[in-house]
Amino acid sequence: MKINQSALILSALAAIPTGVAFAPTLHNQVEAEAVPEPEGKTSLGKKIFDGYVKVADVATTLFPLWTVLFTGIALKSPSSFAWFTTEYFTGALAALMLSMGITLTPQDFIDVSKEPAAVGMQFTLCYAVMPFLALGLGKAFKMDPALLAGMVLVGSINGGQASNLCTYIAKGNVALSVLMTTATTLGAIVMTPLLCKALLGAVVPVDAAGIAMSTVQVVLAPIAIGMTTNKFFPNFVKKILPFAPVVGVVSTCLLVASAVAQVAEPIINAGWSLQASLFACILLHLIGGIMGYVLPRATGFGEISSRTMAIETSMKSSAFGFLLAKLHLGQYAARVPSAVSVVWMALTGSVLAVIWRFIPVKEGEN
Repeated sequence: MKINQSALILSALAAIPTGVAFAPTLHNQVEAEAVPEPEGKTSLGKKIFDGYVKVADVATTLFPLWTVLFTGIALKSPSSFAWFTTEYFTGALAALMLSMGITLTPQDFIDVSKEPAAVGMQFTLCYAVMPFLALGLGKAFKMDPALLAGMVLVGSINGGQASNLCTYIAKGNVALSVLMTTATTLGAIVMTPLLCKALLGAVVPVDAAGIAMSTVQVVLAPIAIGMTTNKFFPNFVKKILPFAPVVGVVSTCLLVASAVAQVAEPIINAGWSLQASLFACILLHLIGGIMGYVLPRATGFGEISSRTMAIETSMKSSAFGFLLAKLHLGQYAARVPSAVSVVWMALTGSVLAVIWRFIPVKEGEN
């Protein structure tokens, strides 16, 4: 199925901005940009807006809970999300990338060059460790070829934007997390089709060119549009950013629910092969998170950077993987690992974030 790029861009613009990626900065940003009110005089509008900001912060922080809730609804009543077609799914994903783009500037890419070791380590974890871990788990659990293809695809996609929020909750390095997400997202244009072709070419037919084209349309184009908007219309971007978190949480929940709803029947009526794939998906994110922490620590990275990389490694852009599986991996079962991964990557990242939030970093350890 071909994606109409014009429609894609219009869909993204219509949904601007979404994604939970940069929600942690909302409260600080609003405080920084707010015009001080005369002492003793607070307008009704400002009170309402301040109340909205507090509610939005809470709602965004609880996004794993909404993920589980929407997953339950999707499994119980898949038809409730039948309206969320491929076009809407693609538009929502493009909007998530657009939300990243509107916060980026050329300076951010200069900053990436200043952190080559950390970004390089994360790139290796994302596109070397995770794909081969996915392949190894798939073969260990004797997955069917279609399920194995879907599993490897999950391991071969970029880091998810929700990792930035979880990094904030874990008191990690949010700026570094954003840079890593940006690097792996742009890297997906080449690495995802290359890895799928190399690892799966002999297992199932892989439309590598189609995966590359979809990645350009869903990832590169929205990010470019977002950066352009940020550069030429910064005041407009500042005005709309405070509304990003709530819209982003809603979009993310719809992406999760739509993916799960489309494979609800095989998940509910799972045989051994499918049950094994569900467990393998859980292990992929869990082991990935552990390796994402241990390897950086063993190679000299500090505690905060290692926590950041662990969360970034465990949280893949599974909704994007579901779209690629639906469009470019012919077998229906290939979608299942991504649909399951959408839920478990959010839960794994959130659990790591909450645990680390209550484990203080020793002074001078990073």
